[in-house]
Amino acid sequence: MYRVHNATKNAMTQLISNGVNGHHDDYDRLTLNGHGTNGLSNGTTTNGTATNGETNGKTTPRKRLDRKKSSPMMPAFMVSAPGKVIVFGEHAVVHGKAAIAAAISLRSYLLVTSLSKSKRTVTLTFPDIDFNHSWNIDELPWATFQHPSKKKYYYDLVTSLDPDLVAAIQPLVKDVSPDKPADLRKVHQNSAGSFLYMFLSLGNQSFPGCQYTLRSTIPIGAGLGSSATIAVCMSAALLLQLRTLSGPHPDQPPEEARVQIERINRWAFVYEMFIHGNPSGVDNTVSTQGKAVMFQRTDYTRPPAVKPLWDFPELPLLLVDTKTAKSTAHEVEKVRKLKDAHPKLVGSILDAVDKVTHSASDVIEHDDFDTDCEESLRRVGELMNINHGLLVSLGVSHPRLERVRELVDHEGIGWTKLTGAGGGGCSITLLRPGVPREKLDKLERQLDEEGYEKFETTLGGDGVGVLWPAVLKNGMDEDDEGGMEIDLEKFLNAEGNEGVERLVGVHGGVGEREGWKFWRVES
Repeated sequence: MYRVHNATKNAMTQLISNGVNGHHDDYDRLTLNGHGTNGLSNGTTTNGTATNGETNGKTTPRKRLDRKKSSPMMPAFMVSAPGKVIVFGEHAVVHGKAAIAAAISLRSYLLVTSLSKSKRTVTLTFPDIDFNHSWNIDELPWATFQHPSKKKYYYDLVTSLDPDLVAAIQPLVKDVSPDKPADLRKVHQNSAGSFLYMFLSLGNQSFPGCQYTLRSTIPIGAGLGSSATIAVCMSAALLLQLRTLSGPHPDQPPEEARVQIERINRWAFVYEMFIHGNPSGVDNTVSTQGKAVMFQRTDYTRPPAVKPLWDFPELPLLLVDTKTAKSTAHEVEKVRKLKDAHPKLVGSILDAVDKVTHSASDVIEHDDFDTDCEESLRRVGELMNINHGLLVSLGVSHPRLERVRELVDHEGIGWTKLTGAGGGGCSITLLRPGVPREKLDKLERQLDEEGYEKFETTLGGDGVGVLWPAVLKNGMDEDDEGGMEIDLEKFLNAEGNEGVERLVGVHGGVGEREGWKFWRVES
């Protein structure tokens, strides 16, 4: 079953009217380049002279205007995508076993602002990483990307990057952030390169000038899929601008909704390939569709097998960042060496992790599973504890991770395990129902004193969302006048994660907000 969340008729009607399943010629036909008609309802425009309907069977010409009025620009809109955690199966998945990854309610938010017709620039502004760069649209290597042997369309499946296209944008990438430290410059250049590759692949030279401004509440480098959320936001934004997405809307058939999700996911994977080379595709898949997936990769020359868990429930989660740098490659190599030294023993541990993953899937997908029932959560929590213990036996935990488990267990707050590669990074805790607020406050004080960062979040929530136009209703007086418009200044000036969440967050600290809409597909 497909459901649209918190739909408002006026905004939804506008979104539907902009959703066209066409080719790139639809892009020009629908006047995204700002040169189309103004949609006069009572007349036509010919050679600059408008008619205002019929009068006694004849048209009455209007006075010729000194210059043609510009077509209205696309309204500012926003796209959001969630981060992810691996819930079960870390490290075993590297050795061909199954794993489960799920969306979390920490999200990235991308505000898309169209510029006037005279401005021929495209700008990326990511204030959280001190990145701002512009390019002249007319000076980009369109001829290379539009060549018949290279051209890609929004419905194409791209499984590898074209070396010639990568080479064509290198001069543009090298100019990015030349005065920044090397590590930060690399992050900026990866962001620029992945965006340009997708922008040039999907767009054309008549694309309108735009500014893409991104804020995120997801810790960077903590194994939470932050780069994939940007990839999904960018993919969805460009496809919306090209009017190649339909919905989300109330009457959308489930099959069509899944096609839309897959379209966003495919191009998000292209973005991820530019950054990571050979990504699994799991991060962008979870970020696009939300909920959770079970994935398994037995052959590294082929993509992983991914099974969407459309009915994965929303679960209360405590996410703790140890603020300890980790190296995924180092932890993976550590397990490989251990397996080489003790193949039967380590093999049996990895088999056990695999069994835990499948057991968790069975428990969560069972008809009797109830998110409000402590017994249901206890069964999942016990499997999380077992999974963590097996990972400890592989040597991939860390004293800072074990300290979180100690603090949580002491207060009886829930069930805790590491998530991701280990060796630092983050832990996740499935919260028991009805934990007293004072216990959570005490834990937060202890974590703060010891240099941790804590996030109360939700596991298994929505995937990519759209706020079109960028107007929210917050239960305030301004709702009577249509809601609060999210402009660039407000967005840039929002202070920290809390400020971003209060301003534009899907939940905003006050529950789900009217305005955000999602492609929600359930089995």
